[in-house]
Amino acid sequence: MIYRSLFPRDVLAELDRLQREMQQGFRLSPSIRGIARGGFPAMNVGGTPQSVEIYAFAPGIDPATLDVQIEKGVLTVAGERQRQAAGEEATVHIDERFEGRFRRVVTLPDDVDPNAVDAKYRDGVLRISIARKQSAQPRRITVQ
Repeated sequence: MIYRSLFPRDVLAELDRLQREMQQGFRLSPSIRGIARGGFPAMNVGGTPQSVEIYAFAPGIDPATLDVQIEKGVLTVAGERQRQAAGEEATVHIDERFEGRFRRVVTLPDDVDPNAVDAKYRDGVLRISIARKQSAQPRRITVQ
C-alpha cells in the first residue's frame, strides 16, 4: 500500500507560517514595564535615574522616513521598510526580511519629560533618550 498525502508539503509549510504570523499579531504591545516578543523593529527599553532609553533595531531604513512621536505618555515609532530589488533572474528561496509599514508603541512612565527627547539613528539602530523630570530625580537632603 502506497501512502499519498492529500496536501503537498509546501501547503502545510505555508499554513504553519500563517499560523505563526497570526499568533504574533495577538501578542501584547510593549511597555516599559514588560516587553512582548515579536514585531519590527526589535526594541530594547530600559532606564537610568536620569532618563528612559529606547533602542529600536531597524537596519536598512532611511532615518528621514522614521516617524517618532510622544503623545499622552505613549511613544510611537513608525515607518516603512522598502523591498530590496533583487535581479529579475534571481530566484528567492527564503525571504525572512521584513518589508512594509511598521508601528511600535511603548507606554512611558509618568516621570518623563516629553520636551526633553533626543533621537539618533546610527548603524541601523535608533536610540531615543527621554529625560526624566527634575522633580523625579533622586536628591540627597541634608539634616540639620
